[in-house]
Amino acid sequence: MKNVEFIVEGNILSIKIDLSKEFGPSSSGKNIIVASTEGNITIPNREEKIGLNIYRKK
Repeated sequence: MKNVEFIVEGNILSIKIDLSKEFGPSSSGKNIIVASTEGNITIPNREEKIGLNIYRKK
């Protein structure tokens, strides 16, 4: 994962992302990656999965 932090409290999932970070261009080159789970992952200690990409236009 890049720049993604999960916090699970009971049945509430909170996601923390630093929007000031950048991880270079996307594979298409049209966007700048800010955060990503880099595919679908299981939420810690849960059965649910999440796939997340945060990006901005180049």
